Amino acid sequence: MSKSRGITISKSEVPLYAIILLAGIFAFGLFVVGYDQGHIFSIVLGEDAYAEQFIHELTHDMRHAAGFPCH
Repeated sequence: MSKSRGITISKSEVPLYAIILLAGIFAFGLFVVGYDQGHIFSIVLGEDAYAEQFIHELTHDMRHAAGFPCH
């Protein structure tokens, strides 16, 4: 008895919501690394966050490597 074996081809697609979600995460990350000057922590710390610039100092070298001027 011979059995015929069929080849199954499955087409895999990336869901649109996954692409939108990753694009949003990328845009937020770009803002944090490139443009944040205390804006994120100002929600919690108020005006002191603009003087301290915690995220700016944390990502300082990465900003220069990516071509963002900061001082």
